[in-house]
Amino acid sequence: MIHIVTAENTARYADALEQAWRLRHRVFVEEKGWSDLARPDGREIDGFDDAHALHMLAIEAGTVVGYQRMLPTTRPYLLTEVLSELCEVEPPRSPHVWEWTRYAVERGHRDRGRILSPVGSALLTGIVEWGLESGVDAIVIEMNPLWLLRLVQLHFRVTPLGLPRPIAGEDTVAVSAAFDARTLARLRAVRGDDASVLSARPPRPLRLAS
Repeated sequence: MIHIVTAENTARYADALEQAWRLRHRVFVEEKGWSDLARPDGREIDGFDDAHALHMLAIEAGTVVGYQRMLPTTRPYLLTEVLSELCEVEPPRSPHVWEWTRYAVERGHRDRGRILSPVGSALLTGIVEWGLESGVDAIVIEMNPLWLLRLVQLHFRVTPLGLPRPIAGEDTVAVSAAFDARTLARLRAVRGDDASVLSARPPRPLRLAS
């Protein structure tokens, strides 16, 4: 199940968030080699992990096996502040558009080729479920261009925001990916399960317009 963590319920997820920071460090620093993010305590955490961030945790038997972070585009976010060279148009800024970042899945729970793993598909489905309930209908993503076809096949309406550029040794493209009820239906069909992936909804308010 996917757990949503906001500033309002962080205390309940203190241990899970510690696991998430360490998962991020393993994936982005130790595996991908993003040495600028390295910390001696083995926790990958940055200035965007503030009161406005929304964290989604995939938890199995008390262990965080997947993670992703959502940032409101109404405030400074990764694309505008760190990866602005990827954007050749006006960056999206709307309470209805959030940025999807720091997607990380534990080894043994990852996709195999073009097949989304149960954890990966649950995380992506969680974004769409949460978005449709919260007035969010698009996400900004900085990703490998190979993800483009996958997103289209999952019925996201993808618009590139610029051309791919090498970031930390990997081609990366910024896109806006819009979604609606058809996207959710497609994701549930791929999963073979119509049940919600969200374990609980976050407390109000969601800070969508902050």
